[in-house]
Amino acid sequence: MSKPGKDFEFLFDNEAPPVIERMGITWLMVAAIVTILLWQVPAGDYILYPFTILATWFHEMGHGLAALILGGNFQQLKIFANGSGQAFYSGSLFLGPIGRAIVAAAGPMGPPIAGAALIVASRSFKATSLILKILGGFLLLSTLIWVRSPFGMVAIPIIGLIILGISLKTPKWMQEFTIQFLGVQACVSTYHQLNYLFSYSAGSLGLSDTAQMQKQLFLPYWFWGGLMAIASLVILVQSLRIAYRSN
Repeated sequence: MSKPGKDFEFLFDNEAPPVIERMGITWLMVAAIVTILLWQVPAGDYILYPFTILATWFHEMGHGLAALILGGNFQQLKIFANGSGQAFYSGSLFLGPIGRAIVAAAGPMGPPIAGAALIVASRSFKATSLILKILGGFLLLSTLIWVRSPFGMVAIPIIGLIILGISLKTPKWMQEFTIQFLGVQACVSTYHQLNYLFSYSAGSLGLSDTAQMQKQLFLPYWFWGGLMAIASLVILVQSLRIAYRSN
C-alpha cells in the first residue's frame, strides 16, 4: 500500500518518469492537433493568446535579425494586443533583391525555425535549461533594444520572466516538456496565419511577406506561401524525430 502523496512524488523529482519519456512525443503531437482545433473556435484564441504573442515576437525578430545579418539597421519592432506586429529596418541589404526576399521570408519562417531549435535542444537537459534561460533573457533584452509599442513593452517582459522562472525553479521533466511544447506551438503557429501566407495584402500594413517575395523574386505569392507552409510542417516533424531519435 502506498503512502499518502507517494504517487505524486515524481512531480518534485528532477528526472521524468519512464512513462513521460515514452509518451512525450505522443502528447506533443496531440498538443499540436488540439492547438489547431482550438483556433477554429472563438474561445481558442483567448486560451492560446500568450503563445500567439510569442509567435509574433519570433516572426518580427526573424525579420529584424535577418535584416541585421544582411547589413541593414534593425530599428524597432512593434507588437500589438490583437497579436499582429511590425518590424522596421533601414539601409541597403547584401544580395539586393534576394536579400530583401530573405528578410521577408524570415518573418513567417522565424517561428518554425525557432520552434525546431527549442525541440532539438530538449535532447539534453543542460541544453534545455540553457536555451530556456537564453530565450527568457533575450525576450527581456529585445524589449530594451527594439520593442517600442506600449503593449509589447509589457507583454514581452512578462513572457520572458515566466520562461526564466521555469528554467530556474522547476524540475527537469517540466523544463523539457516546456521547451518542447513551446517549440511545437511556434512551429504550428504558421498554420494560424495561413490566410496571411496566401494573401497579397496585409491590410493597413501594406504588402504581405509573400507579396514582398513575389515583388523581389517574381514567382507568385501563393507559391511562396505554399512552400513555407510545407517547410514548416517538415521542420516540425524532423525536429521531433531528432529529439526522440535515441529515446
